[in-house]
Amino acid sequence: MTPHPIHPRSVAPIAGATNARALVRAALWLAACSAPAIVVAQPASLPVGTGPLEYGLVLDGAYTSREIGLAHRERGFGLGHAELSVGGRIDDLFSGRLTAGLHHHEGDTDVELEEAFIDTRPFANGLQLRAGRFLSQVGYLNERHAHADDFTERPLLYRALLGNHWSDTGLRLNWVAPTALYWRIGIEAFDGDRLAGGSHGGRTVGVATLSPRLGGDLGLSHSWQVGFAVLRNRNASSTAPDADRHDHQGDDHDAADHDHDEAGHGHAHGARHTGGRMFVADAVWKWAPDGNNAACQLRLSGEYARVSGLGEFAGDDDIHEGWYIAAVYRFAPRWEAGVRTGALRVGEPHGDHFHRNRLRETSLMLAWARSHFSTLRLQWTTQRDRGGFDRAGDALTLQYVMSLGAHRAHAY
Repeated sequence: MTPHPIHPRSVAPIAGATNARALVRAALWLAACSAPAIVVAQPASLPVGTGPLEYGLVLDGAYTSREIGLAHRERGFGLGHAELSVGGRIDDLFSGRLTAGLHHHEGDTDVELEEAFIDTRPFANGLQLRAGRFLSQVGYLNERHAHADDFTERPLLYRALLGNHWSDTGLRLNWVAPTALYWRIGIEAFDGDRLAGGSHGGRTVGVATLSPRLGGDLGLSHSWQVGFAVLRNRNASSTAPDADRHDHQGDDHDAADHDHDEAGHGHAHGARHTGGRMFVADAVWKWAPDGNNAACQLRLSGEYARVSGLGEFAGDDDIHEGWYIAAVYRFAPRWEAGVRTGALRVGEPHGDHFHRNRLRETSLMLAWARSHFSTLRLQWTTQRDRGGFDRAGDALTLQYVMSLGAHRAHAY
């Protein structure tokens, strides 16, 4: 059987005059973008299946005690990843969605077009096509919006290797097999600008992915999914800004002499560390008594990612890799507790060789959900620098996310 989508829980954000004005501007901009579609869709004879537009707003905010390694949240009060979205059925064959993300960084609030895509309906042969800008299916978390996560920050491997959450412009073709076991195979082709954080060099297809996924139920109480993905990145550069590369006359130095402020680049668009080839594996298992997750549920998940092909001087051992495992337990209808631990190893280029930088991170969280549309989350994160991450440290974060208007069910 196909795994059942889990209803999203949300969390609320903070306010402030600057953030409020930015939200109003973004709302007006989004309405202006969607207005022509509304006018065009109004003629007298609407095709069968056409529905009204759905508007949604997600507010994500937090207080963080300090900024840590590869963090996407700054010290103090700030917006996290707020979203404005509009979508709906176009006719009996197509539907569409537009999502604008609001990001707060160093006192400024930026509006970014995160998604703008059209979908075909699933055909009888199991095929479905998506075109435009959308979140890639690489990995378990990437296709989910960040406000649906169980923790205040994405795992290290996402923050370093996928730019926290990677959306790009291109095409996707999915095929779902007509079997009792959930079996989906996806192929994606992107220009790849947003993954590399730069130009695709004139290539029509800069990044291509292949991502099979399997899942099913074990009785009434258990469900599972496993996924694999391979990514070919023709736009790869081993690190985003060339300014971070250094030429050295000799090899008589170590990583400790060249610590870089990795956290300082955590807010840049695109992945901090890339390579020509990427492999991702993930697994998820969920338990709920008799399938009823309203009052009790245990969720276990984990992912591993490996990036190779770092550049001209990279050897076989010069790779980026990261992993995490997480457990979240809903012990009462409105309460959840979770733990997540993970590690990251990256090759930092220095002239004709690479330094190996390592970071370890563990997070503990407690969340209270007043409803599916509001959540408060308290999280403690501790990091251990194993070389190259001079902002590694400990941080306490209080997050809230709120959802208003239409809110789609999240994936498994």
